[in-house]
Amino acid sequence: MAVKFKPAIVLALALTFGLGGAARAAPLTENFDAGIPASWTVNNLSQPPGTTSWFQGNEAVFGAQQGAPNSYVAANFASGGDVSTISTWLIMPTSTYSNGDTLSFYTRTVPASDWPDRLEVRFSNVGGTNVGTTATGVGTFSTLLVSINPTLAVGGYPEDWTRYSATLSGLTGPTSGAFAFRYTVAEGGLFGVNSNYIGIDTVRVTAAAAVPEPSAYVMMAFGLGMVGLMRRRQARA
Repeated sequence: MAVKFKPAIVLALALTFGLGGAARAAPLTENFDAGIPASWTVNNLSQPPGTTSWFQGNEAVFGAQQGAPNSYVAANFASGGDVSTISTWLIMPTSTYSNGDTLSFYTRTVPASDWPDRLEVRFSNVGGTNVGTTATGVGTFSTLLVSINPTLAVGGYPEDWTRYSATLSGLTGPTSGAFAFRYTVAEGGLFGVNSNYIGIDTVRVTAAAAVPEPSAYVMMAFGLGMVGLMRRRQARA
C-alpha cells in the first residue's frame, strides 16, 4: 500500500530538503570569445601611462588557449610610457563568495622573451573596483592569491598556456567580494628593460560544495523522524 503523508508532513519535508548551506558563488566561465565582458572593469594606473591597457588578444603574437585564435585578453609593454611602473587592472564583477570557492585561468607569454612579465591575482573582501590611485597601490584588493614570476626573471613566465588556480579561505562567512588580474611590471614600458606581452584565457569560478547549516541537520532529522512515524501508523492501519 502506498504511504500517504499529511500536508503538514509534506511541507516539513520540503523545507528540510530545501535547506542548504551558506550562499555560494555563481559558477562562471569566460572564454573572451566576444572580448572583455562589459561587466568587467579595466583600469590602467601605470606611471607614466601608455597607450593601451587590457585588450582583445592578437593572434599574430600567439593563438588562444581555446576557441577562435583571438579569443583571449592580453596586456603588454604599451600599458606604460617610456620607462614605466606598469600597473593595469582587469577587475571581475562583485559577487558573493565563500571559503572553498576557486578561481582558475590559463596564461602565457611569447616564446624566448627577453623582457620579463609579471601577473598578480588579487581579491577584495568588499568587492567593487577600488584599486587605489597609484601604480603601487592596490586599494581594497589587498589579498594576493597568485603571483606569476614575482622576481621578474627572464624565462620566469610560462611560454605555453599554463593553468593556475586559487581557492579562497579565511573568510568569516558569505562575502561580497571581487577578483582582479593585475599586470604589474617595474621598469616596463616602451624603453624599459622589462614587460613584453601576456594573455589570459578560460577564466572559471567554481563554487565550493554546499555544506548544510546545523539547523538544516535538525530539520532533516525531524522530517525523517516524521516520515518513520507516519509509516508505522500506516502499517498499523
